[in-house]
Amino acid sequence: MLRGLAAVVMVGVVCAVVGSFVVLRGMAFFGDALAHAILPGVAIAYLIGGASGPLFLGALVAAVLTALGIGVITRGGRLREDTAIGVIFAGVFALGVALMSTIRSYSVDLAHILFGDILAITNNDLLLIALFGGLVILAIAAFYKELVIISFDPTHAASLRLPAEPLRYLLLVLVAVTVVVSLQTIGAGLMTAMLITPAAAGSLLARRLSRMMLIAALIGAGSGLAGLYLSYYISIASGAAIVLICTLCFIVAWLVSRVCQKH
Repeated sequence: MLRGLAAVVMVGVVCAVVGSFVVLRGMAFFGDALAHAILPGVAIAYLIGGASGPLFLGALVAAVLTALGIGVITRGGRLREDTAIGVIFAGVFALGVALMSTIRSYSVDLAHILFGDILAITNNDLLLIALFGGLVILAIAAFYKELVIISFDPTHAASLRLPAEPLRYLLLVLVAVTVVVSLQTIGAGLMTAMLITPAAAGSLLARRLSRMMLIAALIGAGSGLAGLYLSYYISIASGAAIVLICTLCFIVAWLVSRVCQKH
């Protein structure tokens, strides 16, 4: 339980920070696609080493390659990003399902990838979440100004000669890493909610990106803690409980923003 509590706090903060850029740039579908695109990597890792195989590494490689593939296909604007995401997402997800169908026990052994299993987190899992989540936060901090400029004003970014394409690829990779870091706590099926909902709630309550990130981080971490306790006491899936609390926070934020607009 203590490892689960630590994991949901870290995941909530990382998802909120990265999710703020995802919401700002309209990349919600991208996050959902990556959450399902990890299946081929997980299946291959399982085929290599079984349930004790390098599932995290397999998921990470699959997510990063998918993110970079989408970035390459949409480079130059010849193909809309949502179209490219739809094509690659369907193909990669189908490959994952095909590979998983060759594993007789996949419905049991890999169920935690789809639905999360936060109470099964080990010390090694916690270390991986802390390591890669920390790297994501450090990367955001190091390139914060550049990412803000290319997100809000691409024309100004071009006049400053900022490397827009490398920064775009960096953001895609950061989203991919965040998705993989969050998988065991939430699962692929509910991953998008953790990435989008706290940031969307924060966007309703703050005009500055830094404040939006702070509010989103508080909602993400708080929802994780509350959801985990709720799932423990009323015996429901922890991932679903966390997402439901997140959704409730979004509804409250929306109502507060409506009241503030009227006054």
